[in-house]
Amino acid sequence: MAEITLQDIIKEENLVYKKSKVMTDNTLSYCPGCGHGTAHRLIAEVIEELGIQSETIGVSPVGCSVLMYNFLDIDMQQAAHGRAPAVATAIKRIMPEKYVFTYQGDGDLAAIGTAETIHACNRGENITIIFINNGIYGMTGGQMAPTTLEGMPASTCPFGRDIELMGNPLKMTELVANLAGVYSVSRHSVHTPRNVRKAKKAILQAFESQKLKRGVSFIEIVSNCNSGWKLTPRKANEWMEENMFPFYPLGDIKVDGQLVTK
Repeated sequence: MAEITLQDIIKEENLVYKKSKVMTDNTLSYCPGCGHGTAHRLIAEVIEELGIQSETIGVSPVGCSVLMYNFLDIDMQQAAHGRAPAVATAIKRIMPEKYVFTYQGDGDLAAIGTAETIHACNRGENITIIFINNGIYGMTGGQMAPTTLEGMPASTCPFGRDIELMGNPLKMTELVANLAGVYSVSRHSVHTPRNVRKAKKAILQAFESQKLKRGVSFIEIVSNCNSGWKLTPRKANEWMEENMFPFYPLGDIKVDGQLVTK
């Protein structure tokens, strides 16, 4: 047995953070500054703290979110584009004792997957849905998504979204909050330590609610896509604060089955 020195004890006492055991040793392949890595870390930490690593099943479709299976050491199932809530429904009904969550981008959940999302929420499936909203199709070239803001440029609308021509951005989170089968809905970000703590608390509560069979817990994380937005990571975060948060305000939308009045 290796001898434990005083230096080892001091290092352990001063330890502020260490990588979750649920995270693999694979190097994150996301663009520098992307929020996906932090979101992955929070999910891993919650799973580890609850001691449910062998009882958790994640579902991700295509796009950047599908890369999660490289970085979390849990059972993962890939779904066809937009079909994660339907696949999660099947898994949860076959194995109701498992903790089942979907991890989806806005191009997936709010576009081709709109029907699956709404109907899973309306049925009150006992799953957790984690929705990463960066207002653009990140992996496939920066095309306009349902969540792209008015005036926000994308590869398919280089002069920005024109409401008259292209319609309004879709507030998917407010939409599902009105469905009876949804127990809790909140919107967060992961670009500052304070916001990271709030997002982690929401994920923890969502998994705990699933154990109590309360229905859908829906968590939106407003994130950046500095490569799709053509900005540096710092500028992307500033742009997100100035433009995304006013339209997609952070905070609780539905708590304990009741809409939050502001």
